[in-house]
Amino acid sequence: MGYAHEYADAVLHRGRVPMEPADFVPDWPDGPRRGKFYPGVESYALPDGDDLADAPAWAGLLPPTGKDGSPGGHRAFTLPLLSAMLKDSYGLTGRRLGIQANSDLSGLPFHTHANWSRGTAGGGGLYPVGVYWASGPSGPLTPGIHAYDVHRHAVQRLLTGDVTARVREALGPDAPTEALETDQYLILGVKYWQTTFKYNSFGYHVVCTDVGTLVQTWRIWAAAHGLRTAPVLWFDEPRLNGLLGTVGEEEGVFAVVPLRWEGGGPAPRTTGADGPDPAVRHRDVERSRTVIAFPTVLAMHAATVAGAAGRPAPGALAPAAARPVPGGGTRVALPAPVFPEVPVRRVLRSRRSSFGRFDAAGPVTPGQLSSVLAACAATSFGGEADPDGTLRQVRLYAFVNHVVGIAPGAYVYDPDAGDLALVVPGPQGAFLQENYFLANYNLEQAGVVLVPTVRTTAVLDAVGDRGYRLAVGTAGAVAQTFYLAASALSLGAGVALGFDNVSFVERLGLEGTAEAPLLIMPLGNERPGPADFRHEIA
Repeated sequence: MGYAHEYADAVLHRGRVPMEPADFVPDWPDGPRRGKFYPGVESYALPDGDDLADAPAWAGLLPPTGKDGSPGGHRAFTLPLLSAMLKDSYGLTGRRLGIQANSDLSGLPFHTHANWSRGTAGGGGLYPVGVYWASGPSGPLTPGIHAYDVHRHAVQRLLTGDVTARVREALGPDAPTEALETDQYLILGVKYWQTTFKYNSFGYHVVCTDVGTLVQTWRIWAAAHGLRTAPVLWFDEPRLNGLLGTVGEEEGVFAVVPLRWEGGGPAPRTTGADGPDPAVRHRDVERSRTVIAFPTVLAMHAATVAGAAGRPAPGALAPAAARPVPGGGTRVALPAPVFPEVPVRRVLRSRRSSFGRFDAAGPVTPGQLSSVLAACAATSFGGEADPDGTLRQVRLYAFVNHVVGIAPGAYVYDPDAGDLALVVPGPQGAFLQENYFLANYNLEQAGVVLVPTVRTTAVLDAVGDRGYRLAVGTAGAVAQTFYLAASALSLGAGVALGFDNVSFVERLGLEGTAEAPLLIMPLGNERPGPADFRHEIA
């Protein structure tokens, strides 16, 4: 049993036993930037991709699945497509100035405290994931490593020269075929301090969800455009840190996403990478004067990097599958899931957290609930441990407050039958609010609160400590699907990490199942006529 088991237990109980350092207070004026800063580096503006044909979001929310559970895509990436995907997922698209119940409201009118919207959700709005593009000869730019500049929607050249053979070597000869037959890769690095300055030891858990949300945005966006993305999670992480010129204890490499490129033939399966690896010499300039290395985060990084290149065998995750819902009991039938023909870009641009704006006067319909549940249940973070995409890792519980024709109560969703099974009868609003730490969500006013569970410790038993990234990344992927499904249906939504996980284990009778409630996700209609100021920049 590795260190990740101990960390998972601490996260589960942090509502009752605070994680160390318990007396930590963030130094907000000395916080880090929400993005990388490479002064003096060449920058290349990316095309907007606004001329791309509108693609319906439902194709990614309820996709036909192919190998590794990913939507099967027939198209190949081009520069306009890659640019549009980056912009719609992680680029800044507008300024948030709506009146809501979050604690940062008073600072939003000031530019130094501005909150900028993105298509992808981020834990605490901190966005610690850095996107690097390792490009070979088949790409449109001079081969090298480029960093995506989220503020200017551009790429910055960090290294000139083709290093993609070395990326393939780092992935290993047993990596998925599509990862070994391309020379275009998106590499996801996570700068820990960008999140831990606020969340300290809990920050490692938060960044795992952040990787999941971004990977899922790409999966949904790609499927809507006839493309395919699938992350590789096991590889020689220290070697990729070396190529990127980053220190692993400061910035972990969490995923590599290979891209099939238009006009690019299969890359040679023999790497031909001779001599020592080159390395990026440019350095991200840190804004914070004081950077704290939290021992728990360092320990989790070390635990998840150890054996990082030891890829689990296909089917290794089977013992960690979500428990099937038993038959019998009180069941509530739901309509078949249906999403409107809404463009995926519009769905991403309208995604937001409701923060106290729910209104019980407008109940959720059974059809809306069915569609959101089905989309979330179909979500898979992907990865090599389940190459056939047949494993369901998430179980979904629904705390119904105000849904037309469904009595209040806590239910479990049965994705095979498409219905709800009653777990706890009666109103749940008081329980929900009492076990939420903050005051920025009025959970009783939400139509329903969804709670995804993952058998985290079973995942760790199956694939080792690195599986923590997979388990929690899966919850992040579900959260992003939830947001986009709600956006497609014009419903308000939110996702929160600050709740008493153990109370939900007790409420739902999950003792001894290894199921860990990782998020609470309220869904409902918002109050009409909200005070807002729209300022789109994309």
